[in-house]
Amino acid sequence: MPDNHYQTLGIARDASADQIKKAYRKLARKYHPDVSKEADAEARMQAINVAYDTLSDAEKKKQYDFELDHPQGYAGFNAGNQGGFDQSQFYHQSTSDGQHADFSGFEDLFGRFGQGFGGGDYQYQRANRQTKSFRGEDQHASLEVDLEIAFHGATQNITLQIPSLNAHGEPEVQRKTLQVKIPAGMKSGQQIRLSGQGQAGYNGGAAGDLYIEILYKQTEQTRVEGADIFQQLNISPWEAALGQKIAFTSPDGKTLELQIPKNARTGQQLRLKDKGIPNKTPGQLYLILNIVIPAAQTEQEQQAYAAFAQAFPSFNPRQS
Repeated sequence: MPDNHYQTLGIARDASADQIKKAYRKLARKYHPDVSKEADAEARMQAINVAYDTLSDAEKKKQYDFELDHPQGYAGFNAGNQGGFDQSQFYHQSTSDGQHADFSGFEDLFGRFGQGFGGGDYQYQRANRQTKSFRGEDQHASLEVDLEIAFHGATQNITLQIPSLNAHGEPEVQRKTLQVKIPAGMKSGQQIRLSGQGQAGYNGGAAGDLYIEILYKQTEQTRVEGADIFQQLNISPWEAALGQKIAFTSPDGKTLELQIPKNARTGQQLRLKDKGIPNKTPGQLYLILNIVIPAAQTEQEQQAYAAFAQAFPSFNPRQS
């Protein structure tokens, strides 16, 4: 087994924050128990999570580096635990048919839980557990959903594992399934607060809250920024040249009409006011025009292209 967190992630001690994150994502894709066939995938994933939790936090990393450089001062700690609590962090979204949908980019989709069990915090709680009560830490997660939910809302079940303290004040992983109601009109990046669903308190302390950040799935056709939606709209060459009126399906599923300006260009943006996410301050819908050239497969179609070329004898697309 690796001797330290850097070896666990396969990085050098001078690795940048971006390099640490990339190493974590690469290993998470390989060893996450939902997708990995490795026999020790669960144990490896736990070690990877602990390593990333420590090295991605500047203060924790500073303390951990100090411990590595001064091992004689930390002989009493469990070396196998590497200064922290082995946290199992596996996240699923329950689909309507009861199956679990796999997520890629685990930390991005459901965040990292259990930061309160890192090294010093846990040791402090153990030292004071007989005399003090503690409020559980707030937890943060992010949930990626389909864009249509922004217009209609939805209720989804999520199953996750979060760290908690048992009756003896010792850390353990608790599995829970929560029902999350996502209201219509949420901007990308807005959070839903689930009161008391974070880390459990200790000695009578209140539980923390769970904050779920809502993100919308990006596709080749659409992306979301806040309440604004950017949607690619394919049009024909004659629609672009002549400025014709067309019908298209907007992100909320409605059919809208749009007047294409004459001599429109690929990449040109058209703004439809207040047609984005229906927030308190409605977002905008930006249509990004994409001219699609039809293939000339029949003789008639080829003749049409020949006639088109004759109609524009001076046109040269390679001239700036």
